[in-house]
Amino acid sequence: MKLDADNEKKFSFNSGVFVTLNKHQELRGCIGFPMPDKKLSHTIVDGAIAASTQDPRFQPVKSKELDDIVFEVTVLTPPVEIDVSNPTEYLEKIKIGRDGLIVSHSFYSGLLLPQVPGEYGWSVEEFLQHTCMKAGLEQDFWKTGKAKIEKFEGIVFKEEIPNGEVVREKTYGD
Repeated sequence: MKLDADNEKKFSFNSGVFVTLNKHQELRGCIGFPMPDKKLSHTIVDGAIAASTQDPRFQPVKSKELDDIVFEVTVLTPPVEIDVSNPTEYLEKIKIGRDGLIVSHSFYSGLLLPQVPGEYGWSVEEFLQHTCMKAGLEQDFWKTGKAKIEKFEGIVFKEEIPNGEVVREKTYGD
């Protein structure tokens, strides 16, 4: 895939990205690269290919499905570790609808995008619990002070319909 010169320039900065595929309002694939290691234009293409072919929860997307799939791209800010002296301070330093989370400990790691807690109506505590569980940790592991907890922000762009116009999606915090 090759972008024209104007778009290549607009997408030339490094950024993390998650690409989500939905078919008939059901998840069909989601893969992301949270670290800003490559140009946004390259990361989006890599994410779209990975979400459609490498999500272990699904069979690879077939070309005949593409006309039924809505593509969603979340452009991420670089993750920043949340500095606290007591784990209860996380509750004050995380904002639902703005922040995504990465919880890691040892070789465990889990990430949830900023839009997820708003979609499910979670509190900050529930968001932390679900991110811990996504990492394969006990849900209250964040309270031990042993987890590394990072936050990031994201801007969501989504097709209105398959092959349709791409719009910036309002998130819970907008």
